[in-house]
Amino acid sequence: METFWKEKWEKEISCLTDKTAQLEKELEAANTRADKAEKQIQSLMTRIKDLEESEMIKQQESIKQTQTINELEENRKYLTEKVTDLEDRGRRENLRIIGLPEKPEVNNKLDFILEEIIKENCPHVLEQGGKIEIERIHRTPSILNPQKTTPRNVIAKFKSFQVKEKILQEAKKKSFRYKGAPIRITHDLAANTLRDRKAWNTIFRKARELGLQPRINYPAKLTIYFQGKVWAFNKIEDFQAFAKKRPELCGKFDIQAQKARET
Repeated sequence: METFWKEKWEKEISCLTDKTAQLEKELEAANTRADKAEKQIQSLMTRIKDLEESEMIKQQESIKQTQTINELEENRKYLTEKVTDLEDRGRRENLRIIGLPEKPEVNNKLDFILEEIIKENCPHVLEQGGKIEIERIHRTPSILNPQKTTPRNVIAKFKSFQVKEKILQEAKKKSFRYKGAPIRITHDLAANTLRDRKAWNTIFRKARELGLQPRINYPAKLTIYFQGKVWAFNKIEDFQAFAKKRPELCGKFDIQAQKARET
């Protein structure tokens, strides 16, 4: 009987020993996995930190690049305006003649044609002897585009700024003609200035229909006479915001709607 219990006890102890050893192995494996997981977590945390720092650096660089781009854009805009203004000033003795027929007999005698125009429309501007001094006169562009049906403009550069201004003032008072056909006399301005002025065309026509006495002042500023005051606008957006706040003008200067109706 004693031998029986002794053998049984030894078996129990052996079984417990085996289980303990197995548990120790499993615990050791769990600790190894835990250490590995902890190392992976630490590695991930390091990568996350690096990525966050990298992202912060990228954001800072992006902000700097945006600031640089904005500064460059401002400089570009300033230089463009400066060049345009200098070009306009370089044309201060010039007049642009629009609508003069595109004919060889006209193109070959533009200086004489100009004198005829002045004699027909404002003869008192002519100098003694019925002459007027010009430095040069030419068509622009220099090459005729056969696909265009309208005549090229004529640019006349006067030796006297005062004479040029007298002719321009007369052209503002009445419509000029050449042999009975209507022509236009205007400032000769840089392409950018002409483009900015042209952008006002739709609003200008509507303002004239409404009796607002619109004018385009240099370089491309719109003025109107409204409610006893002269109002000036440098940008179309500013004028539209102004019109929306006035019941008398609200809805009458919707450029997109007007263009849609025209088409």
